[in-house]
Amino acid sequence: MTAETQATAAASGAKATERFHENKKFAAGTSQERVNLLASRLVKAVNDTVLEEKVTYDEYNAFKAWLIKVGEDGEWPLFLDVWVEHSVEEVANENREGSKGSIEGPYYVPDAPKLESPATLPMREDEAGTPLLWEGRITNVAGEPLPGGIVEIWHADDAGFYSQYAPGLPEWNLRGTVVADADGYFQINTMQPAPYQIPTDGACGQLIAAAGWHAWRPAHIHVKVHAEGYQEITAQLYFVGDEHLSDDIASAVKPELVLDPQDKADGSGREVIYNFVLDPAN
Repeated sequence: MTAETQATAAASGAKATERFHENKKFAAGTSQERVNLLASRLVKAVNDTVLEEKVTYDEYNAFKAWLIKVGEDGEWPLFLDVWVEHSVEEVANENREGSKGSIEGPYYVPDAPKLESPATLPMREDEAGTPLLWEGRITNVAGEPLPGGIVEIWHADDAGFYSQYAPGLPEWNLRGTVVADADGYFQINTMQPAPYQIPTDGACGQLIAAAGWHAWRPAHIHVKVHAEGYQEITAQLYFVGDEHLSDDIASAVKPELVLDPQDKADGSGREVIYNFVLDPAN
């Protein structure tokens, strides 16, 4: 057993919670009326479920115990990002003309090493997987290139683990901040990730087992793409043929975000072209 396979839900959950507090900025001034509306609807939905489904005290107490365990395991970021964020993302990006977005998930880390294009992500000498060359261009909705656009990229390794969230991985393994050239063009060399299960040894895993769900996410690459004067887009890129495209536990797959890499002519791996189109800043 390698060090990374000893990663626990509690440890990764605690790190995700810590990162959330460090990285997220909260908009001030949410009105009392808005809080009242949203909180009242949420509480009503829970109570309606209790009444309609005739929830027993045993079920209620099991639910209460599970909620407590979610907090103890630090898994609120995981729970919310897996089962709720896809709807928030849909609302946030519903008026975009440019590229489709997707969820960020709980494992983003800012300030990854800056790399000029053509770039190769930091990785171990014996990094497992199939080499993947991704090239593309960052443009605006008019088709004009955005010089010096940025692609922040991160993804799991071939075993499904993220650097900084599993022991034994180099700090910035498979993470980078890639700067496009004067024509908005970039090349990124990495390894094609594999499908993986979200952590199942904590509270979220208990829910999955109790409900008879599966814990799989299709293989994906996370990105944040941005350029000065334009709206940042967060997305996940998936792969044709993945068996979990249609039943992703996080409900985050969109057909516009599915890649179809082809084998390189020299047999050295796979390659794919995928461009991003950014909307102007509001």
